[in-house]
Amino acid sequence: MKRLPAAAKINLALVVGPTREDGMHEIVTVMQRIDLCDSVEVAPAASLAVDGFRKDTIVRAALERLAAAAGVEPRWHAKIRKRIPLAAGLGGGSADAAAALMLANPLLDEPLPAARLTEVAAGIGADVPFFLEPGPKLAEGTGERLTALELPQDFWVVLALPRRGGKASTADVYARFDATGGSGGFGDRRDALEEALASVRRPRDFAALPPNDLAAAAGRPRLVDDLLESGAFRADVSGAGPAVYGLFHHLEDAKRAARGLRVPARTWVVAPVW
Repeated sequence: MKRLPAAAKINLALVVGPTREDGMHEIVTVMQRIDLCDSVEVAPAASLAVDGFRKDTIVRAALERLAAAAGVEPRWHAKIRKRIPLAAGLGGGSADAAAALMLANPLLDEPLPAARLTEVAAGIGADVPFFLEPGPKLAEGTGERLTALELPQDFWVVLALPRRGGKASTADVYARFDATGGSGGFGDRRDALEEALASVRRPRDFAALPPNDLAAAAGRPRLVDDLLESGAFRADVSGAGPAVYGLFHHLEDAKRAARGLRVPARTWVVAPVW
């Protein structure tokens, strides 16, 4: 079997607009990989099988869609090793799906070209195309329009996942956002994000990015403020939550903050990865 790491992501900013005709929301977001990774393996097989994570649906769907796009039967054996927490706003399922596509596509007699593979990825989930190529990106539309970014990478990330309280579904978070009229002024907030992003030169410049529009609808955990009080120069909810992150200049400060949150949260200290 060939293997790839499937890195989680954080949203360094997320601006959400109105619902489109297709029922999806217009978004603008800055996505950065971090070195909390699942592992995905794929090998040729007589039929499709996915092992290692019994709750998987997205890797199986990705391989089925790839086979359909190539006009062949899905004949792969995939194995997933999970480390990224589930349904946390960290993109673990999307990362796994993208890794499966990248491993399985070269095994086809006629691999799909990059543009077609991206189309397949977009049909699986809004975040999946992001994980096909390295580097941080600005994602627009529903996440399918990607622009590569040159962002500083010399900082540390504390991830904190609340131990108590269940995660609302992403659909419920967006419904709460809509119910409060959150999409109003989308154009101005999008412009503010792009202006702040253009000024990012050093890690501390991330502090000027606007906060995640979904944070309030996701129940913005107290952990965000805890991280700021522990010295993070930016802290926010990632995606639709409930995971939060704090950005730190120094590793020892990040470790100290993570230790201080181990009662209310599971914590990880990680670095950005390209």
